[in-house]
Amino acid sequence: MSADQPTIVATSIGFDPRGGDQYDWSPGPIFDLCVERSGAVGTPRICFVPTASGDNLTYISAVYSALGGRFLTSHLEVFSMPNYDDVRGHLLAQDVVWVGGGSVANLLALWRLHGWDEHLRAAWEAGVVLGGVSAGSICWHAGGTTDSFGPALRPVTNGLGFLPYSNGVHYDSEEQRRPLFHSLIENGVLPTGFATDDGAGLVYAGTELVDVVADRADSHGYAVRLENGRAVEEVLPTRRLR
Repeated sequence: MSADQPTIVATSIGFDPRGGDQYDWSPGPIFDLCVERSGAVGTPRICFVPTASGDNLTYISAVYSALGGRFLTSHLEVFSMPNYDDVRGHLLAQDVVWVGGGSVANLLALWRLHGWDEHLRAAWEAGVVLGGVSAGSICWHAGGTTDSFGPALRPVTNGLGFLPYSNGVHYDSEEQRRPLFHSLIENGVLPTGFATDDGAGLVYAGTELVDVVADRADSHGYAVRLENGRAVEEVLPTRRLR
Protein backbone atom coordinates (compact mmCIF):
# COMPACT_ATOMS: atom_id res chain seq x y z
CA MET A 1 0.00 0.00 0.00
CA SER A 2 0.96 3.66 -0.10
CA ALA A 3 0.02 6.87 1.66
CA ASP A 4 -3.34 8.34 0.70
CA GLN A 5 -1.56 11.47 -0.50
CA PRO A 6 2.05 12.61 -0.81
CA THR A 7 3.50 12.75 2.70
CA ILE A 8 6.67 14.24 4.18
CA VAL A 9 7.77 13.96 7.82
CA ALA A 10 10.47 16.59 8.38
CA THR A 11 12.12 16.51 11.79
CA SER A 12 14.78 17.38 14.29
CA ILE A 13 14.29 13.88 15.72
CA GLY A 14 16.96 11.20 15.73
CA PHE A 15 17.03 7.65 17.00
CA ASP A 16 16.60 6.79 20.68
CA PRO A 17 19.86 5.98 22.50
CA ARG A 18 19.91 2.51 24.07
CA GLY A 19 22.63 3.26 26.61
CA GLY A 20 25.64 1.81 24.82
CA ASP A 21 27.99 3.87 22.66
CA GLN A 22 26.93 6.88 20.61
CA TYR A 23 25.76 4.64 17.75
CA ASP A 24 23.73 2.22 19.88
CA TRP A 25 20.15 3.16 18.94
CA SER A 26 16.59 1.95 18.87
CA PRO A 27 13.87 3.29 16.58
CA GLY A 28 11.87 6.06 18.18
CA PRO A 29 8.14 6.63 17.72
CA ILE A 30 8.72 8.84 14.69
CA PHE A 31 9.31 5.68 12.65
CA ASP A 32 5.99 4.23 13.77
CA LEU A 33 4.34 7.48 12.69
CA CYS A 34 5.99 7.30 9.25
CA VAL A 35 4.89 3.69 8.82
CA GLU A 36 1.35 4.49 9.94
CA ARG A 37 1.17 7.30 7.40
CA SER A 38 2.46 5.00 4.66
CA GLY A 39 -0.33 2.46 5.04
CA ALA A 40 2.24 -0.35 4.98
CA VAL A 41 0.95 -3.92 5.13
CA GLY A 42 3.15 -6.64 6.59
CA THR A 43 6.75 -5.82 7.45
CA PRO A 44 7.31 -2.14 6.56
CA ARG A 45 10.06 -1.37 4.05
CA ILE A 46 12.34 1.48 5.06
CA CYS A 47 15.23 2.74 2.94
CA PHE A 48 17.86 4.82 4.73
CA VAL A 49 19.65 7.45 2.62
CA PRO A 50 22.96 8.56 4.24
CA THR A 51 24.21 10.92 1.51
CA ALA A 52 24.52 13.90 3.88
CA SER A 53 27.05 12.01 6.03
CA GLY A 54 29.10 10.87 3.03
CA ASP A 55 27.63 7.35 3.29
CA ASN A 56 29.35 6.90 6.64
CA LEU A 57 29.62 3.15 7.23
CA THR A 58 29.33 3.41 11.01
CA TYR A 59 26.14 5.42 10.64
CA ILE A 60 24.74 2.91 8.13
CA SER A 61 25.55 -0.05 10.36
CA ALA A 62 23.93 1.64 13.35
CA VAL A 63 20.74 2.24 11.39
CA TYR A 64 20.56 -1.42 10.35
CA SER A 65 21.09 -2.45 13.97
CA ALA A 66 18.33 -0.09 15.13
CA LEU A 67 15.73 -0.83 12.46
CA GLY A 68 16.51 -4.37 11.37
CA GLY A 69 14.46 -6.15 14.02
CA ARG A 70 11.16 -4.50 13.07
CA PHE A 71 11.51 -3.27 9.52
CA LEU A 72 12.72 -4.57 6.17
CA THR A 73 15.68 -2.21 6.00
CA SER A 74 17.85 -1.18 3.06
CA HIS A 75 20.07 1.77 2.31
CA LEU A 76 20.90 3.77 -0.78
CA GLU A 77 24.46 4.99 -1.20
CA VAL A 78 26.12 7.14 -3.82
CA PHE A 79 29.81 6.52 -2.95
CA SER A 80 31.71 5.24 -4.79
CA MET A 81 28.83 4.29 -7.02
CA PRO A 82 25.11 3.73 -6.37
CA ASN A 83 24.50 0.32 -4.81
CA TYR A 84 21.33 -0.25 -6.86
CA ASP A 85 21.19 -0.30 -10.65
CA ASP A 86 17.57 0.87 -10.58
CA VAL A 87 17.53 3.60 -7.94
CA ARG A 88 14.10 4.88 -8.98
CA GLY A 89 12.59 1.40 -8.81
CA HIS A 90 14.08 0.77 -5.39
CA LEU A 91 12.70 4.02 -3.99
CA LEU A 92 9.26 3.34 -5.44
CA ALA A 93 9.23 -0.08 -3.76
CA GLN A 94 9.57 1.41 -0.26
CA ASP A 95 6.99 2.38 2.33
CA VAL A 96 9.28 4.97 3.94
CA VAL A 97 12.48 6.71 2.82
CA TRP A 98 14.43 8.17 5.76
CA VAL A 99 17.22 10.68 5.08
CA GLY A 100 19.95 11.14 7.68
CA GLY A 101 21.65 14.29 8.87
CA GLY A 102 24.90 15.92 7.79
CA SER A 103 25.63 18.32 4.95
CA VAL A 104 22.45 19.36 3.18
CA ALA A 105 24.46 21.35 0.59
CA ASN A 106 26.43 18.26 -0.45
CA LEU A 107 23.31 16.11 -0.37
CA LEU A 108 21.47 18.43 -2.77
CA ALA A 109 24.39 18.66 -5.18
CA LEU A 110 24.88 14.89 -5.34
CA TRP A 111 21.20 14.05 -5.63
CA ARG A 112 20.83 16.43 -8.55
CA LEU A 113 24.00 15.13 -10.21
CA HIS A 114 22.63 11.58 -10.11
CA GLY A 115 18.99 12.46 -10.84
CA TRP A 116 17.83 11.32 -7.41
CA ASP A 117 15.83 14.54 -6.97
CA GLU A 118 13.53 13.35 -9.76
CA HIS A 119 13.40 9.80 -8.39
CA LEU A 120 12.45 11.06 -4.93
CA ARG A 121 9.72 13.28 -6.34
CA ALA A 122 8.30 10.29 -8.18
CA ALA A 123 8.34 8.24 -4.97
CA TRP A 124 6.67 11.06 -3.00
CA GLU A 125 3.95 11.46 -5.62
CA ALA A 126 3.40 7.69 -5.61
CA GLY A 127 2.72 7.64 -1.86
CA VAL A 128 6.09 6.67 -0.42
CA VAL A 129 6.51 8.61 2.84
CA LEU A 130 9.62 10.79 2.73
CA GLY A 131 11.16 11.63 6.09
CA GLY A 132 14.37 12.63 7.73
CA VAL A 133 16.24 14.56 10.33
CA SER A 134 18.18 17.85 10.07
CA ALA A 135 19.62 17.84 6.51
CA GLY A 136 16.97 15.18 5.86
CA SER A 137 14.35 17.75 6.89
CA ILE A 138 15.65 20.88 5.18
CA CYS A 139 16.15 19.15 1.84
CA TRP A 140 12.41 18.81 1.07
CA HIS A 141 11.81 22.54 1.60
CA ALA A 142 12.83 25.65 -0.35
CA GLY A 143 15.79 26.15 1.98
CA GLY A 144 16.92 26.76 5.52
CA THR A 145 19.96 27.36 7.71
CA THR A 146 22.95 25.05 7.53
CA ASP A 147 26.46 24.44 8.85
CA SER A 148 27.37 22.75 5.55
CA PHE A 149 29.89 25.51 4.82
CA GLY A 150 31.47 25.83 8.26
CA PRO A 151 30.65 26.48 11.92
CA ALA A 152 29.05 29.86 11.17
CA LEU A 153 25.57 29.09 9.86
CA ARG A 154 24.67 30.17 6.35
CA PRO A 155 21.54 29.94 4.23
CA VAL A 156 20.87 27.18 1.78
CA THR A 157 18.34 28.37 -0.79
CA ASN A 158 18.28 25.57 -3.37
CA GLY A 159 16.29 22.90 -1.55
CA LEU A 160 14.22 20.45 -3.59
CA GLY A 161 11.17 22.65 -3.05
CA PHE A 162 8.64 19.84 -2.75
CA LEU A 163 7.42 22.03 0.12
CA PRO A 164 7.37 25.77 -0.73
CA TYR A 165 8.50 26.90 2.72
CA SER A 166 11.72 27.50 4.59
CA ASN A 167 12.73 25.07 7.33
CA GLY A 168 14.61 25.67 10.58
CA VAL A 169 16.05 22.68 12.44
CA HIS A 170 17.66 22.31 15.91
CA TYR A 171 15.80 25.47 16.78
CA ASP A 172 16.30 25.29 20.53
CA SER A 173 19.74 23.68 20.76
CA GLU A 174 21.97 25.76 18.46
CA GLU A 175 22.02 29.44 19.33
CA GLN A 176 22.61 30.71 15.78
CA ARG A 177 19.57 28.96 14.33
CA ARG A 178 16.62 31.09 15.49
CA PRO A 179 18.04 34.61 14.89
CA LEU A 180 19.46 33.70 11.48
CA PHE A 181 16.22 32.05 10.41
CA HIS A 182 14.30 35.20 11.37
CA SER A 183 16.81 37.45 9.61
CA LEU A 184 16.78 35.47 6.38
CA ILE A 185 13.00 35.57 6.24
CA GLU A 186 12.92 39.30 6.99
CA ASN A 187 15.45 39.98 4.22
CA GLY A 188 13.62 37.84 1.66
CA VAL A 189 16.46 35.32 1.34
CA LEU A 190 14.10 32.58 2.51
CA PRO A 191 10.32 32.35 2.29
CA THR A 192 8.22 32.11 5.42
CA GLY A 193 8.24 28.66 6.93
CA PHE A 194 8.36 26.27 9.85
CA ALA A 195 10.93 25.28 12.45
CA THR A 196 11.43 22.43 14.93
CA ASP A 197 13.08 22.09 18.31
CA ASP A 198 15.18 18.99 18.85
CA GLY A 199 12.68 16.19 19.33
CA ALA A 200 9.95 17.76 17.18
CA GLY A 201 8.72 17.01 13.67
CA LEU A 202 6.43 18.40 10.98
CA VAL A 203 3.97 16.23 9.05
CA TYR A 204 2.84 17.43 5.62
CA ALA A 205 0.04 16.00 3.50
CA GLY A 206 0.75 17.27 0.03
CA THR A 207 2.13 20.72 0.80
CA GLU A 208 -0.14 21.36 3.80
CA LEU A 209 1.18 21.11 7.35
CA VAL A 210 -1.28 18.77 9.06
CA ASP A 211 0.44 17.72 12.29
CA VAL A 212 3.28 18.74 14.60
CA VAL A 213 4.68 15.98 16.82
CA ALA A 214 7.34 15.54 19.48
CA ASP A 215 8.99 12.58 21.18
CA ARG A 216 9.86 14.49 24.36
CA ALA A 217 8.52 17.16 26.67
CA ASP A 218 8.99 20.86 25.89
CA SER A 219 9.76 20.31 22.19
CA HIS A 220 7.66 22.29 19.74
CA GLY A 221 7.18 23.26 16.16
CA TYR A 222 6.91 26.89 15.06
CA ALA A 223 5.50 28.90 12.20
CA VAL A 224 7.53 31.97 11.23
CA ARG A 225 5.81 34.55 9.04
CA LEU A 226 6.32 38.17 8.06
CA GLU A 227 4.30 40.98 9.64
CA ASN A 228 5.17 44.56 8.66
CA GLY A 229 8.62 43.45 7.53
CA ARG A 230 9.43 41.61 10.75
CA ALA A 231 9.57 37.88 11.40
CA VAL A 232 6.86 36.80 13.81
CA GLU A 233 7.08 33.40 15.46
CA GLU A 234 4.08 31.30 16.50
CA VAL A 235 4.38 28.22 18.70
CA LEU A 236 2.29 25.49 17.07
CA PRO A 237 0.18 22.96 18.98
CA THR A 238 2.46 19.95 19.28
CA ARG A 239 1.25 16.39 19.82
CA ARG A 240 3.34 14.10 22.02
CA LEU A 241 4.14 10.72 20.48
CA ARG A 242 4.82 9.16 23.88
